[in-house]
Amino acid sequence: MPTYSISFRLRRTITEEVHVSVPVTDDVIEEREDGGQGLNVDKLIAEAIRLGRETDLAWRREGEPEIIPHPIQTPPPGFSGT
Repeated sequence: MPTYSISFRLRRTITEEVHVSVPVTDDVIEEREDGGQGLNVDKLIAEAIRLGRETDLAWRREGEPEIIPHPIQTPPPGFSGT
């Protein structure tokens, strides 16, 4: 009797964390409507992400990888359909 199989495309996501220190400079301070000053959170986050990408940091794994079905199921590489 022949056997059959069904291929699933899976996605594994590994989450890591690291802490970065973003200097408070004039680049992240904005003028407020009331004449005061405050921090521009969007610029702070953008700088934190830049530091995380461009700096050699010791990232720590956060838990176990999550494995889920990929939202787009495509045939395996080299699959001919026959």
